[in-house]
Amino acid sequence: MATCPPYPTNPPRPHWWQRGWVRYGALTTLLAISGLVILALVREQTGTQGFLVGLGLAVLPVPLLMAAFRWLDRVEPGPWRNLVFCFAWGACAAALIAIIANSFATRWIATATADPAGADTLGATVIAPVVEESAKAAAVLLVFLFRRRDFTGIVDGVVTAGVTATGFAFTENILYLGNAFGTDQLTGDSGFASVTAATFFVRVVMSPFAHPLFTVLTGIGFGIAALSTGRHHLRRALLPLAGLLLAMGMHALWNGSAAFGEYGFLAVYGAFMVPCFGLLTWLVIWTRQRELRTVREELPAYVMAGWLAPAEPHTLASMHARRLARQYARRHAGKQAARAVAQYEAYATSLAFLRQRGRKGRAGPDFAVRERELLDALWHRRDVARPALDHAARATAPPPVAPWPGYGTPGSHAGYGYGYAAAAYAGYGYAARPGGFAPVAPYGGYGHGHPAPAAPAFTPAWVPAPFPAHARNRPAYPSAHPAHHQPLPRRP
Repeated sequence: MATCPPYPTNPPRPHWWQRGWVRYGALTTLLAISGLVILALVREQTGTQGFLVGLGLAVLPVPLLMAAFRWLDRVEPGPWRNLVFCFAWGACAAALIAIIANSFATRWIATATADPAGADTLGATVIAPVVEESAKAAAVLLVFLFRRRDFTGIVDGVVTAGVTATGFAFTENILYLGNAFGTDQLTGDSGFASVTAATFFVRVVMSPFAHPLFTVLTGIGFGIAALSTGRHHLRRALLPLAGLLLAMGMHALWNGSAAFGEYGFLAVYGAFMVPCFGLLTWLVIWTRQRELRTVREELPAYVMAGWLAPAEPHTLASMHARRLARQYARRHAGKQAARAVAQYEAYATSLAFLRQRGRKGRAGPDFAVRERELLDALWHRRDVARPALDHAARATAPPPVAPWPGYGTPGSHAGYGYGYAAAAYAGYGYAARPGGFAPVAPYGGYGHGHPAPAAPAFTPAWVPAPFPAHARNRPAYPSAHPAHHQPLPRRP
């Protein structure tokens, strides 16, 4: 069995600027200063009343958009800190960069050409798309570079870019709605005929997805680059750039729609924005389903090695079954158990994606270490997660299908097939084969919040001797990198 190289006895101490708390502190300080500056600038332009009205109206689409992106990320949910960073970067840093750069560029063009109206049009259709999309793309680039473990595909790119753009649109909507309210205060308009109502309808009701739609193109470019192998360095560099250029072009077309005549905005909205939104929505949902298929296809290798129960790959490949498992754990063992089940599902999904990357030759040099970390995380949560997953498997399994008279082997459809022999886990007992899985007991006699040791630990006879005494009951780690096409160890 392959073993990991020993750790150095005296690892070099990192420099002070490489310490995690220094980087987190510097990033938090930068975002906080940017937030204070952008708050002062927006309040100066809109006034206190306009700022409060704009804030109250601009926050309305944010929960809906955040929930949509979080739903897309449910297969392999990323850490909340990444989403918080992306939203804060879009709302504070990117918005500040856009306000300063757009104002400076527009003022310079107006001075150079002595045409303020033309400068405003040029600034909206050329300068603003380049500056704003570049500022938002910086957050995607930072997550791609420094949180590479959490950025593994197209869905991660879409979620990262979409949340960043949601934060940017939130700040921009405060500015636009606040200025519209100030205009209504001067003209005395109110109700549906006011500028505030028209701005709210266009920006919040009709097109809350506009900024996320633009930046998602950049995220897709980074996501495809994350799926590329290490040998394709040029492709990995050009794909994010191509996505950024597409985002700039779509943004420019949207901003310039007012110059296409009286109905230019509606024409661009109906003929271009809505179809693009529908196409991208279909793409990310299809990608999400493909991720679930990856879970179903990659995890059986760990079933054969003894790390997972036979029905778990198909249970973990169904979002409905996952939700049932979390609900069952919460109902019978409390919130901590439900959280443990959710973590078990996330770690198992990450393990499936890791193995797929290794099988396709895209895994990094830390493949073995990362795989061991994920297997350990699953093992520590197995006693709480397995009863819940077993319940979800029973609840979502199709009913047994009786064989036709005269065809097949009698009883071949007994139990729940899922592609495994029925005798291997008849009735989900996992005890039909010597040394196999023991029956999974329900949560019983345990109070809320206490982990229930529902599934007895594995006792495979082939665990090698070097494991310490407390780890003798766990299966051996996979013996080889999947990319080397060597099978995982099997039960005797």
